[in-house]
Amino acid sequence: MSDHVHLEIADGLATVTLDSPANRNAMSHALTEGLSAHLATASADLSVRFIVLTHTGTVFCSGADLAEASADDAATTGAAAALRIFRQIVDAPQPVIAVARGPVRAGGTGLVACADIALVADHVDFAFAEVAIGASPAVISIPLLARLDPRAVGRYVLTAEAFGAAEAQRIGLISEAVPLEAIDERLAAVLKQLRRTAPNAVSVTKKVATRALRADLEAHGQEMVDLSAHMFAQAEAQAGMRAFLSKTRPPWVG
Repeated sequence: MSDHVHLEIADGLATVTLDSPANRNAMSHALTEGLSAHLATASADLSVRFIVLTHTGTVFCSGADLAEASADDAATTGAAAALRIFRQIVDAPQPVIAVARGPVRAGGTGLVACADIALVADHVDFAFAEVAIGASPAVISIPLLARLDPRAVGRYVLTAEAFGAAEAQRIGLISEAVPLEAIDERLAAVLKQLRRTAPNAVSVTKKVATRALRADLEAHGQEMVDLSAHMFAQAEAQAGMRAFLSKTRPPWVG
């Protein structure tokens, strides 16, 4: 199993931890394979009533691993992996709770948007950063448009600007922002409340609550995977990724 993601199951709770801090928990092949495998294990375990998705390091998830995405077929593979993981989060019979103590970027926002509940530290900021490197937030647009204020999505996917936790809560990306030192206590309170609920009723009700998102993932998933791969293959994105990796300005920035 991948060293980039860990799974712990205890007392009905599965904790899935992204653990690739060296690349800011970017969605590399190793991380997405490990995450997908652990989500599959947790969701199929009849003893598991809740799944927490969290992280080590200072960043929750920085999105695609651009060092890999520049390879010929990696963009297609990465987009397909992201779509698979989004579906696993949404299709899991248990509530999935995302807990972020650090910044969330690009594909990482898709993980947060797909989660049933998202708790973040109130200093955390977010960005749909794809257009800044010449790519498009194609796959993550599916959960964003299904769950967020569409006017806010239109603004932030086009500007790639960062926004804070209060704004993320206002537009529907997260459930709640609390001080960093209080996040564990708040998670415990949410889990305590969830333990009062009936497992089968929760599973059925989650299907009701996610029906629009599940339908959109099915209807538009492959189209958005193809679009994402197409954009990453263009000269503009190749130049943008080179600039990002070399910490220089892309050619369209004056």
